[in-house]
Amino acid sequence: MLHPPHPAKPVCDASRKGDGAPLLTLSGISKSFPGVRALAGVSLSLYPGEVTALVGENGAGESTLVKILTGIHQPDQGEIRIAGKSVTLPTAHAAFENGITAIHQETVLFDHLTVAENIFLGHAPRTRFGTIDRRAMRANAREVLDTLGAGHIDPDAHLAELGIANKHLVAIARAMSIDARIVIMDEPTAALSTKEIEELFLLIEFLRSEGKAILFISHKFDEIYRIADRYTVFRDGQMVGEGVLADTTQGELVRMMVGREVDQIFPKRQPNIGEPLLTVAALSHPTEFEDISFELREGEILGFYGLVGAGRSELMQAIAGMTRPSRGSISLGGRNIAPKSSADAIRAGIVYVPEERGRQGIIIGLPIFQNVSLPSLARTSRSGLLRTAKEFRLTRTYTGRLDLRAASLSQDVGTLSGGNQQKVVIAKWLATEPRVIILDEPTKGIDIGSKAAVHAFMAELVAEGLSVVMVSSELPEILGMSDRVAVMREGRLVAIRDNDGLDPETLVKLAAGVTA
Repeated sequence: MLHPPHPAKPVCDASRKGDGAPLLTLSGISKSFPGVRALAGVSLSLYPGEVTALVGENGAGESTLVKILTGIHQPDQGEIRIAGKSVTLPTAHAAFENGITAIHQETVLFDHLTVAENIFLGHAPRTRFGTIDRRAMRANAREVLDTLGAGHIDPDAHLAELGIANKHLVAIARAMSIDARIVIMDEPTAALSTKEIEELFLLIEFLRSEGKAILFISHKFDEIYRIADRYTVFRDGQMVGEGVLADTTQGELVRMMVGREVDQIFPKRQPNIGEPLLTVAALSHPTEFEDISFELREGEILGFYGLVGAGRSELMQAIAGMTRPSRGSISLGGRNIAPKSSADAIRAGIVYVPEERGRQGIIIGLPIFQNVSLPSLARTSRSGLLRTAKEFRLTRTYTGRLDLRAASLSQDVGTLSGGNQQKVVIAKWLATEPRVIILDEPTKGIDIGSKAAVHAFMAELVAEGLSVVMVSSELPEILGMSDRVAVMREGRLVAIRDNDGLDPETLVKLAAGVTA
């Protein structure tokens, strides 16, 4: 439990907005990765004693900006100024030295170290012999924690013993211990209860009263309007708006976030949708999602949209047998199934193409043909012996349909581009001849050409009668490919809409809980 130092103000003090010069200024910041433009000439200003909300869709560039500010990535272009002085942040230590600290959704601290060691990691007090002065470190940690009203936390306790809320508090104590001038909060409330969120807001008020410049990244509009003074909106890696929050409505922010038409080219389809195939009823998980019910029909693409932390991937992993729901039912073709593992789901006819293809989708070091044939060994072996020729035939069939670009099927899958790796993952699961395929962010981080190939193949699959669940954070993809769209917010299914005249603004409002 948190014990904040003093009560929070219910509304930010608008009278001081616009006073004084910014503490941090970013100008013309650009950053590209292979095949992806993450940021394009963005600007941002943070003011002492104020909270600036950074708002954008998933993938708008917020994470890349945080990594630039904390020294993890270097910008390709642009300038960073702190207190009017131009600086570079080549390392995380350089950001630390310039008074920048970040508090993430998942705290970047060390469970096996004590609270005091985490607070003073990298800048512990020293004895005259140069060793760590543990007595002084504990005393200093106690002082910082007491200042934050967190006297209930034992400086000698291991971080692993604390809950998420108190881990956040230790991260804030660390920021105070280095006298950080700029505090970045990246989705800090995602894992907190309502009470813990309110207590965190009290601490943000305390940091504000100490003159810190705070960048608050959140997709929750009620939080943004509760705590922020200013806003900056990113869209597709560009800064598209900024100003005083009190002068802007939630609807205006949403329009800035999405403010574009669905301008990608998607394959023309004539949907031939049949009877319900997959039925999910009241499916729940103790911590990730609650009371989810929907139907997926034969030959349908059902899109799932939501903001960070909505619970979409966790829901799909439960349907695919990767995690166990606490209650609810899943039926396929009118037959109840209760997959206790991914193997159970695959045998039933449900496969899952994960978002994290590098960690969950491919096996680096194995050739393409072995990656594709791995779940289908029964079809490519005889009498317990693998038939390499059959593995190659199977792989050639499915990778050919996806227009895989590789020197040969014996090529190490780790040497392929991200787009071609994704094609290998999709080919692997299609080779099992499923009835339902779940695609989780199927075109994340791949180039335009590979996206077009994946979209064309999805259209081909549903034309053949396969049913597709597509989880995507890209509004053009959701609107361009889905027959119906399900929207999740904070672990609940809030709407299912036919994709006939559906617009980006409506989806974002549903996902963010904006009513105006």
